[in-house]
Amino acid sequence: MKTFLIPILLVTALGTVSCGQEGSREGRGDTAASPGLPASLPPGAQAWSLLGEPLYPPEISDDLRATRQDQLEEALQELEVDPSGADALIWVGRRYAYLGDYQKAIEIFTRGIEAHPNDARFYRHRGHRLITVRRFDEAIADFQRAARLIEGTEDEVEPDGQPNARGIPTSTLHFNIWYHYGLAHYLKGEFDQAIDKYQRCMAASVHPDSKIATAHWWYMSLRRAGRLEEAESLIRGLDLDVLAPDVIESGAYLELLRLYAAGEGEEARLDPGTLEGATEGYGIGNWKLYNGDTVGASGIFRSIVEARDQWAAFGYIAAEAELARVGQI
Repeated sequence: MKTFLIPILLVTALGTVSCGQEGSREGRGDTAASPGLPASLPPGAQAWSLLGEPLYPPEISDDLRATRQDQLEEALQELEVDPSGADALIWVGRRYAYLGDYQKAIEIFTRGIEAHPNDARFYRHRGHRLITVRRFDEAIADFQRAARLIEGTEDEVEPDGQPNARGIPTSTLHFNIWYHYGLAHYLKGEFDQAIDKYQRCMAASVHPDSKIATAHWWYMSLRRAGRLEEAESLIRGLDLDVLAPDVIESGAYLELLRLYAAGEGEEARLDPGTLEGATEGYGIGNWKLYNGDTVGASGIFRSIVEARDQWAAFGYIAAEAELARVGQI
């Protein structure tokens, strides 16, 4: 694992710049206007962090890499049979992303958009990976287009690329569009816009996992927007004990919602270098932030980013965005 310490002067300098500036250049993320960054990515890097560091494909075990490589090869064979097929293109893009090649995934989804400009799935998937590489404005444009395309259409279950322990898909196309749309606004600090998208997302949330994940980001958006009464109303309207037995993938979000409902803070317990740890840590750090403990919040955000391993995780990206806005919190 690469050593990573946040340079204090760099963070301070970036704190005066919104991480959602317009005019980002290809491959540069929304840090493109920040001074001191080179014009292109170093060899092998996938993105610039919001703190000005190159980000390389996350490390995965040899066994997992071999499995995912085999899955990519199968998808490429399907694409060879049907070079412009929508499903084939989507799966190739997803398989590249699971191997950490997010730039290639974006390239494939762009190819899909060129061949199928009215297929909302391509904008949904490309938007997701634009978030991963910190190109939030472009992601928002994709989700805006996807939302228009699904208007008045029936929703559809989205198959899992990496099935959960029960083998049950928990999300749908409409859910994923609104969920990631809200997230892109949230990461830019546009909390009122995020609230609007998560309200739409909850209407498209069918599985308990989807409801829990949506409620988590919706609640945090409301708190960051200073809309405390609405946030408390949202929590009161959730029966977490009823939802809990069927939650498969969103256990960390469930526990965070319990924390929000109790109104009591705690320290992060999990390793920030794991997906669950980054998720839990960001939620607790954010809880500290909107309750006035900026020092405690900053410490947690730093622990997540310094762990480095989960830079594609939403909690990690959110922690990174908070540190990039450090002069504003």
